[in-house]
Amino acid sequence: MVEKVIILGGGPAGLSAAIYTAREGFQPLVISGFATGGQLMLTTLVENIPGFPDGVMGPDFVMQMRKQAEKFGTRFIDSNATAVDLKSRPFKVIVDGNVHETETLVIATGANAKWLGIDSEKAFIGHGVSSCATCDGALFRNKNVIVVGGGDTAMEDSAFLTRFAKSVTIVHRRDSFKASKIMADRVLKNPKIKVIWNSAIIEIKGDVSVKSVSIRNLSSNEITEMPIDGVFVAIGHAPNTEIFKGQLDLSQNGYISTTEEVLTGIEGVYVAGDVADSFYRQAATASGSGVKAALRVREYFQGKE
Repeated sequence: MVEKVIILGGGPAGLSAAIYTAREGFQPLVISGFATGGQLMLTTLVENIPGFPDGVMGPDFVMQMRKQAEKFGTRFIDSNATAVDLKSRPFKVIVDGNVHETETLVIATGANAKWLGIDSEKAFIGHGVSSCATCDGALFRNKNVIVVGGGDTAMEDSAFLTRFAKSVTIVHRRDSFKASKIMADRVLKNPKIKVIWNSAIIEIKGDVSVKSVSIRNLSSNEITEMPIDGVFVAIGHAPNTEIFKGQLDLSQNGYISTTEEVLTGIEGVYVAGDVADSFYRQAATASGSGVKAALRVREYFQGKE
């Protein structure tokens, strides 16, 4: 059986594409991955998604989207695609050793935040530890927070968080930022931001939420305890594009290169969400690009009629 459309990814981008293509009668097959739902599954209360004045829990929002997609005929495989063949038609997607063929493909595999990698970090993701200042900053109004990183993202996040937080402390492993000079200067001049240089967080402590961190000075090895309400990790994201290398054009940072927002260099292969977006990385923008990809799928089949 050759599918009309296969969608890789079960986050807001993939599920939005599924809802739209399902309502067109294409009966999409979503390969949602083991981490279905994407980064929203790591969040608690989400307050910036339109239509939820009281906010919505990230996992609940994902499950509602999935139910909506299923209602219109979407099928799901909750496994990872391990390989694709985009060089011949129909396109092929390998999942659990099985080959699935499809006329069109929507890639919405997302991007994963890079984390600190310490054991105590995972316990507090969504409970004081975040990788998205834009998503969660408003939850830390009048609180004291830490931003980890030294690039432009860390600078942008730190400046943004000063709108809400009482204080922002940047913890950086080196003695200078790798961010652009204009961004770094702006942060260093901000009275609400201070910097702890040559240091790394080695432990995050708390009960139901973050209460403090242990910080090691990498020059002296001295360890200090710092009371804190939130930790924002801003050391970058890694797009999930490994299986597309050699078949699609990727940027220097590994994101899928597009034209007209969702088009790839291959007719019938479309892209949505954070796998091609290194800038916005929001549930709402991912969802919007999923809709655009779905409309391109419809256009593709209209052109074949």
